[in-house]
Amino acid sequence: MSGELTHIGPDGRARMVDVSDKAVTAREAVAQGVVHMSAGTLKLALSRDTKKGDPLAVAELAGIMAAKKTSDLIPLCHPLPLTGVKVEISQHTKETALVVTARAKTSGQTGVEMEALTAVSAACLTLYDMLKAVDKAMVIGGIELVEKTGGKSGDYRKADI
Repeated sequence: MSGELTHIGPDGRARMVDVSDKAVTAREAVAQGVVHMSAGTLKLALSRDTKKGDPLAVAELAGIMAAKKTSDLIPLCHPLPLTGVKVEISQHTKETALVVTARAKTSGQTGVEMEALTAVSAACLTLYDMLKAVDKAMVIGGIELVEKTGGKSGDYRKADI
């Protein structure tokens, strides 16, 4: 870890990092999150047929839309020209849960980690919203960056994936 907080200036005040001198490079980030639920709720979600519509399709779309709005939601994020965002929801292999995975891409001067994390967060919240009528005890968790490529800091891959 670098130890330097780039969003805090020498005077201790918050700042948006100046990336004007950074090279434009291809950048990509992958984030994941998990929504734990009852077996009945999982079965309903996987049927893709609820009174509100297909919860997986709606949540995937919400994630894409959120990625595009990240700089409006996170105060010090740069607005980025995203070249691709993909959100996929799948059944967890070991738990009664859905796994949300988001991949964001750009060619730019700063990374897309926050866009991928925002996409996952919004998709998880949308799943909760779509399914809360049958399961208010769902738990959202494990939202994390699992991979990133490009940029000065180099590549990152979570150790246990």
